[in-house]
Amino acid sequence: MSESLAQYQEDLRRLSDELIRIQTPIKILDAIKWPREMEERFLSSKGTVLPAISQDFYQKIALPFDPVKTQAELLDLKQEIHRRLGKKDKLGKILVANVDQYRLVVDMLGHRGTPVFGQLSQELYGSASHRLHGDRHTLRQLGDKLSYIFSLPAARHMNKHHPKIISAPEAVNVLSQRLEKYFHSDDMRVRLSDGIVSDAAVGGDTVKLNSKAMFSESDLNVYEVHEGWVHVGTTLNGRAQPHATWLSVGSPRVAATQEGLAVLLEMLTLSSNPGRARRISDRVAAVDMAEKGANFIEVFNYFRELNLSAKDSYRVTQRVFRGGMVEGGSFFTKDISYVRGYVENINFIRSAITSGLPELIPMLFLGKLAIEDIPVLYQACQEGILTPPKYLPPMFDNFSGLYAWFGFASGLAGIDLKGVQRHFTRLFKDVPSIDPSLELLDDTEFDNNSD
Repeated sequence: MSESLAQYQEDLRRLSDELIRIQTPIKILDAIKWPREMEERFLSSKGTVLPAISQDFYQKIALPFDPVKTQAELLDLKQEIHRRLGKKDKLGKILVANVDQYRLVVDMLGHRGTPVFGQLSQELYGSASHRLHGDRHTLRQLGDKLSYIFSLPAARHMNKHHPKIISAPEAVNVLSQRLEKYFHSDDMRVRLSDGIVSDAAVGGDTVKLNSKAMFSESDLNVYEVHEGWVHVGTTLNGRAQPHATWLSVGSPRVAATQEGLAVLLEMLTLSSNPGRARRISDRVAAVDMAEKGANFIEVFNYFRELNLSAKDSYRVTQRVFRGGMVEGGSFFTKDISYVRGYVENINFIRSAITSGLPELIPMLFLGKLAIEDIPVLYQACQEGILTPPKYLPPMFDNFSGLYAWFGFASGLAGIDLKGVQRHFTRLFKDVPSIDPSLELLDDTEFDNNSD
């Protein structure tokens, strides 16, 4: 190894570790979370009284870092990266992009409960009105199409097959056993938590399950691949990097790739279910409504009118108003990341295959990254600066099957599905349904809900 390369790697490691140190106390979701009793109060009012969340509420949640000091440290780090690696260094540019993201995050958290919070959230995570890469449709249009599909009578019937009968302690034991087999040489934990509002969450190398929740077998299948294989897996893969250790932590610019990859794994392993898929799709509509000025009650009522339960309607709405203003005018847009990232990951894999570069596909698991980083990171792997992912799901480790699956999918993409649907609608016309309320999907109905 040349002396200059050794010095470069040493600088990269030192600068990466400094970013990790600075960002460690910056916990976005902790800074904007609502107390669990807020749900009980809102539902007991029959959804008629806005949650008691204001700027004063957020000011009482002390940030575990000094915003002024942290901004200064991030700016100093950015300047040091430019000095040590050079402004044109490709890995340095990715590192700087993450530094700039954390600077925006600090600013956003300093404006909780104000319109500026929503503006900075859009800058960090995007908007539901944004169009997909290379497509004319917006995220809201895609979200509506998916929500429609996953709320059909047949989907509602299938959701009955996933009863929540597993207690939280039992779920911890089952998930621990599964993930210990996957992460064979690293310590990771599954534990109960009283401090999360959702049923499951990830923090670094730990999967946390809500101690008050009940779970279905489908839930555990989802958590195994979504929280485990993807979120914990990419954390540990990033930590395994000898120099680019920043890949173990994720700024908002990696959210779409991370969440989209996690949803994709749910689909590839057949772990998900229509109810879960609908909840993910509904989040886009919630973001879009909030961005257009709707208040908390208006978004909640929108989902109630779509036959979503009061509890589920509250939770999808609450996610979007965290950090914002319940009376409207400010919002948290991270929830578009799931649908947006799912489409981007699929398109990346398909494009890697059709471009003759399937070896780029496992790089999705290298660490916490954005898809646009992958060509640079792959080249750094080829040069020995980075190491390949330590943990890979089976279909990404030996991706010949994945190649075939996506190859067929790409070939079928040009088929006129409306004509196919008309053919099978005629074929199914006289087939008795297992549920009298289930009706065949009409062409016109599908067209009216597709945009």
